[in-house]
Amino acid sequence: MPQVDTDSHAVVAPDRQRPKIGLGERVRQRRVALGLTQTDLAGARFSKEYISQIELGKTRPTPETIDYLSSRLTIDPGYLAHGVTTEDRAHVEAMLARAEALARTHEFQESLELFTDATTAVAATGSPELAARRLLGEGWVLMEHGQIREGLDVLTQAREVVDENELDDSFRAEALFKLGVARVKLGSTHVAITLLSEAHKLLEHSALAPDSLRSQVLAFRAAAYKRVGDIEAAREDAERAIELAEQLGDPRVTGASYMQASLIAEREGRFVLARTYAERAKAKYEEVEDQVQLGKVLNNLGLCQALLGKHDDAFGSLTRAYRIFLDLGANYESGAVVSSIASLHLETGDPIRAEEQARLAIELIGAGKDDPEHDGEARLVLGKALLAQGRLDEAEVTLTPIKKLFESMRATGNLSRTLIALGDLAIARDIQDEAATLYRRAAEIMQDVRI
Repeated sequence: MPQVDTDSHAVVAPDRQRPKIGLGERVRQRRVALGLTQTDLAGARFSKEYISQIELGKTRPTPETIDYLSSRLTIDPGYLAHGVTTEDRAHVEAMLARAEALARTHEFQESLELFTDATTAVAATGSPELAARRLLGEGWVLMEHGQIREGLDVLTQAREVVDENELDDSFRAEALFKLGVARVKLGSTHVAITLLSEAHKLLEHSALAPDSLRSQVLAFRAAAYKRVGDIEAAREDAERAIELAEQLGDPRVTGASYMQASLIAEREGRFVLARTYAERAKAKYEEVEDQVQLGKVLNNLGLCQALLGKHDDAFGSLTRAYRIFLDLGANYESGAVVSSIASLHLETGDPIRAEEQARLAIELIGAGKDDPEHDGEARLVLGKALLAQGRLDEAEVTLTPIKKLFESMRATGNLSRTLIALGDLAIARDIQDEAATLYRRAAEIMQDVRI
């Protein structure tokens, strides 16, 4: 085990469901089998013409009408509505609910297996709602499990099912939200903002939209705004996400909102507030014993403590986070913490240890998730550690591609830090004009923070 010191969517074929006859045809077949005319079936409640419209598929009956027809036709209402019995549909819904519950507790492999196992059963129901729900769940788990591009493909299938079947706005918003998160993780930040804004607009106009989804959309859009330097918009979204989450009373959603608010406050240079938000997030995740999220917030808390000069506290938080992820066997998350520890070693004047830890972080992150930004952050620490040791050529080789990466992602904070490091490299080579240009550009990028 590793040791450490204290823009456009991919288009793929959607899930194919087994061809099934429609509701109208099921009504007609059962009516004929019972020897009833359309007038007989209509009874005193409906007209013969209305029954004809249903059978031709030109009218979709309400749930109350389906109950009436199933009673007249002596048939299970679930089968009449969906082509599958109520009992069978309930079984499929239970499978999906269990897979979703496993995902919430970070048991991703088991969740993914259950979503996969449910594929045939979902298709047999002929229900586009259940098909979309399965795809949305599977795509999210793939992303959380580190397979971000694979998750994006599955989520694209889900969006196609939602659009083709004209499902309600809650499905559309969830699909847009999860696609937006995938784009955030892959660095397509402006695409992510567009998707998350579309989701937010749908949720704002839906009386039935869950506050948990509203809060999550705002929290992730805040992260995207922060990345491109729109700090005011990021702060507004984060504050609104906290408000909704606290009203909801869900510790996980509230913890995530506080976590994002902490990152934004840190970006603004408000380090005491950032620490306060991180401590609140920590308390929420301890309340629900969510070790994965607790480890992540401890990593952030350690960075806040370091920025306040509390280096012993910072090492304590980061070491605890590392131990959590080590016990979980979470290489990628361990790598993110090791990267923070490397940065702290650099700040406290130990570039050799910083280099060792940065290289370990790169190895762990690379073996884990498809996350270019976190990999770039670890490489930035490595480049700065090499620079501090006077290994200028190696530092340049490390920092130059990182600059290009952060430019392509429009990750303003990381790009500014990289430009400053390259400016320091130019100073070390006594190229004053180049250093001045790099520092000036870094300052321009971060101007929003100073304002």
